[in-house]
Amino acid sequence: MDGRLLCRLKCGLLFGRGGRTSIERWLLLFSFFLFCLLPSSQAAYYAWTSRAHLAYEKVMQLRFGEARAQISLLRQEESDNLIYVLIEDYIDFFTLYIGEEEEVFRRLEQNKKLRLSLLRREGDPSSPWHAYLQADILLHWALARLKFEQYATSFLEVNKAFKLLSQNVERFPDFLPNKKDLGILHAIAGTIPDEYSGMVSWLTSLEGSIAQGRSELESVLEHMDEYYVFRDETYVLYAYLLLHLADETDEAWRVIEQSGLQAEQSPLSCFVMANMAMRLGKNDLALAFLERCPEGRIYYPVPYLHFMRGICLQRRLLPEATRYFERFLSGFRGRHFVKEAWQKLAWQALLEQDFKKYRTCIAHCRTAGVAVTDGDKAALREANAGLMPQSDLLRIRLLFDGGYYERAEKLLEQFGPEDFGRHAYRLEFVYRSARLAQALGKREKAFAKYQLVLEMGADDPWYYACKAALELGRLCEHQGQLAKARSYYQRCLELRPAAYRTGLHQAAKAGLKRLEK
Repeated sequence: MDGRLLCRLKCGLLFGRGGRTSIERWLLLFSFFLFCLLPSSQAAYYAWTSRAHLAYEKVMQLRFGEARAQISLLRQEESDNLIYVLIEDYIDFFTLYIGEEEEVFRRLEQNKKLRLSLLRREGDPSSPWHAYLQADILLHWALARLKFEQYATSFLEVNKAFKLLSQNVERFPDFLPNKKDLGILHAIAGTIPDEYSGMVSWLTSLEGSIAQGRSELESVLEHMDEYYVFRDETYVLYAYLLLHLADETDEAWRVIEQSGLQAEQSPLSCFVMANMAMRLGKNDLALAFLERCPEGRIYYPVPYLHFMRGICLQRRLLPEATRYFERFLSGFRGRHFVKEAWQKLAWQALLEQDFKKYRTCIAHCRTAGVAVTDGDKAALREANAGLMPQSDLLRIRLLFDGGYYERAEKLLEQFGPEDFGRHAYRLEFVYRSARLAQALGKREKAFAKYQLVLEMGADDPWYYACKAALELGRLCEHQGQLAKARSYYQRCLELRPAAYRTGLHQAAKAGLKRLEK
C-alpha cells in the first residue's frame, strides 16, 4: 500500500467523526504527529561489516584510538548494528589484562553490566551472535578479574558464559564462534589447579576434556575461511592448547607458523610469537621477534614485552638484559611479574659477581608486587630463604632455558655433584643434568637422572623432584608406557613444592586427562 494512502487512512480512523470530544481529538492528533516526527527504528542486528572488521583489527593491533574512531563511525553508519558492543569490550579487556591497574578496573567495571543490559534489551535473540556476545563479554571480565584475585566472581562469570554457549551450540550447532570459546573451556575443565578446583566445582558446572576441546577447535580451523573474524584468535588458542595441555610442542609451533601472524604487525602478535618461541627454547628467534615489535604512541603500551626481552638477553648471558628489566619496572603500574623482575635483576648482579647489588635487588622481592604467579612466588621464596643461587648452575639454567644446550652441556661437564657443598646445589646439578640429557635426546640418561632427583629431593621444598616426576611421566607416555606414565603424573601431584606448583600440577593433570582416552 502507498505510504501516503496509509497515512490518510490512519488519519481518518483517528480523527474522523465518531463522537470524540475535542480534548480526545487533540490528544490523538498530538500523539500522531509525535509518532510521525520520531525516527523510524529497525530491529537491532549483529553483522561483521567491513567497518566492524576494521575496528576489530585495530583493537587486535592495540591501536585503541583508531579503533574507537572506527567504532564511532560504525555506530553512525549502522546505528542498529550491536556488534560494536563486543569490539568495545575487547578494548576494556586488553586495557585491564595488560595494564593491571586497579583504579582503571573500578572505573571500567560498570561497562560490563551496561553492555549486557543493552544486548538483552535490544538484541535479536534469534541470532546466534546474541548469546555469543554475552558469553564472550562474560569471559573477558572473568579473565580480567583473575588479575585482581577476584576468583569467586570470575568463576561465576565463567559458569554463566559456559551455560550460554552450551545452550547456543544446541540451537546453532554449526556456529563456529561457539566452538572457539567452548573448545578452550572444555579443554581446561579437568586441569584446574588444586588451589582453585574446589571453588570451580562449587561455583560452576564446567566440564569437558582436552580431546573434546581440541576437536572443537580443530573443527573451527577446518571450516573457517580467510575472512573469519576470529581466525587469528583460533590459531593462537589451538597452539597454546597443543603446547600446554596436549604436550605437542612441535605441532604447536607449526600452528603458529601456519597462522600467518607477523611480529611487526602488532604488539599482540609479537607477544604470542615470542612467548611461544621462548617456551620452546628458540631464544634467538624470540629475540628477533621482540626486536621487530612495533612501538609508538598509537599502540597501547605493553611493558611486559620489555620484561620478555630482558629474559631473552639474560639467557644469552648478556649484560644488556638489565636495561630491559629496569624499563619494565619503571613503565609497569600493575602487580604481577614485579617480584620476578627484581629477581632477574638480582641474577644479573650475581652473574657479574656483584653480591651487594644482588642482595639489594632480591630484597625488593619481599615488598614489591604480589606473589600470585609461579614466577613471583619463586622470587619471594628465594628472597625469604636467603640462599643465593650458585652462579655456575644459574648460567647452566639460563643457557638451557634459551635452548643453548651444547653451551650448557659444555659448562656442566666442568663439574660434578661433589663440587657443590650444599644439598640444594647438588640436587640442582643432577636436575640440570637430567634436563640437558632429555633436550639432547639422551633418553636413558635423562630417565636415570630424573629418578635420582626424585629420590634425592622428594622431601625438599624445591620444585626439582616435582618437575622430575612430571618429565618421567612424559617420557613414559611418549614411549607408550601408559601405566608408568600415570604413576609418575600422580606422583607429581603428590609433591607440593613451594615454587611452580600450580603450573607443574596443571601439566600433570593434563597428562592424566590425555591418558583417559
